[in-house]
Amino acid sequence: MKSIGLRIHGKKDLRVEEFGLPEIKDDEILATVVSDTMCMSSWKLAQEGEDHKKTPKDLDKNPALVGHEFSGKILKVGAKWSHLYQAGDDYVIQPNLARDNTPFVPGYSYPYIGGDATTIIIPNEVMELDCLVTFHGQAYYEGSLCEPLSCVIAAFEAQFHLIPHTYNHKMGIKPHGNMLMLGGTGPMGLLAIDYAIHSDTKPRNLVITDIDQSKLDRAKALYPSNEVNISFVNVNGLSVTEQKNLLKKTINGKGFDDAFCMISVPSLVTMAGELLNPDGCLNQFAGPIHKDFSAQLNFYDVHYNFTHVAGTSGGNAQNEATAAQLIADKKVNVAKVITHVLGLNAAGETTLNQPEIGGGKKLVYSQKKFDRIELAKIDVNTELGKILSKHDGIWSPEAEKWILNNMPDISETDVVNK
Repeated sequence: MKSIGLRIHGKKDLRVEEFGLPEIKDDEILATVVSDTMCMSSWKLAQEGEDHKKTPKDLDKNPALVGHEFSGKILKVGAKWSHLYQAGDDYVIQPNLARDNTPFVPGYSYPYIGGDATTIIIPNEVMELDCLVTFHGQAYYEGSLCEPLSCVIAAFEAQFHLIPHTYNHKMGIKPHGNMLMLGGTGPMGLLAIDYAIHSDTKPRNLVITDIDQSKLDRAKALYPSNEVNISFVNVNGLSVTEQKNLLKKTINGKGFDDAFCMISVPSLVTMAGELLNPDGCLNQFAGPIHKDFSAQLNFYDVHYNFTHVAGTSGGNAQNEATAAQLIADKKVNVAKVITHVLGLNAAGETTLNQPEIGGGKKLVYSQKKFDRIELAKIDVNTELGKILSKHDGIWSPEAEKWILNNMPDISETDVVNK
């Protein structure tokens, strides 16, 4: 069987190629990919190539498929897994396999599984680790966004706070506490806002910063809340000291119980630590690209005020299942983070240029061929524009259906590099 996919051959070397798939083994599953959402982690992967922690060292000889936020339909199930899955099931995958013996994961490491491909083989270890989840949402893009939402859930659950009068900790954000998100209007920040105001454990005050007023305004419009007091703070042009004073003023001179660094800037990480309340927890959410990334931490506060640090890299199988259920139950609307849609033919260029393109999540329809579309610039008089207008400019199951029914399928004649 033939497949078409975006494969990485080395640093900044991404190619849409046709390649053969072997017959599946008894412990494997054959599936299509319908959608994949892009993560900045894939941009980092493209920059580092064979030097990336999760890639084989011989990418030039054994390229890996790119894309780790994907959803699709099962085509064929090997005998070992036929009691749990069947052809026709829709699925999502938690790519963070979290094994001790290898860092290899889908979307970074494997030749036959990744989100930017038409057909894939799901290896045995994905099922062994409960990382293949049957999905019951309304649309495939919802399935793709289970993975980034699972990262947010993991980060919130990794926070910890003292149980009064003990040195034992209770996991999770502080109920009805003060929460800070530095650089919180990117796609992961928006998902974190959504989760913070709709999860069972909510902060009382949520403060989000950015340097782009238009992004702050968009976030404010997308995420109103009657239960959480939300402040959107523009820190453009402010020194770290000025930012610190402004953020304190935002919550009446108090500190924060939970602080999430959605960007990797040493001075801001240090500032976030200085803004913690006693027993406050600082979470370095954004993954630094440089391995020597570091920031100052006040160990006087660690000793006397019990401040502490957490961090997570991706979610786990349970986080993925929780995300899938939240989305299927319509408790969060992940479509709000999508700003661009594209076909597989445009996936390489878009992956390499994510910082310059800006916006939120880029949604790839892996079976299709069409150039990248920015939702905000779609003509409202077109068919797709009219659908978007019905949903306040937000992507929807109806919009996805239109793409799947009207955009041409990608074929071997569209392959950039053979």
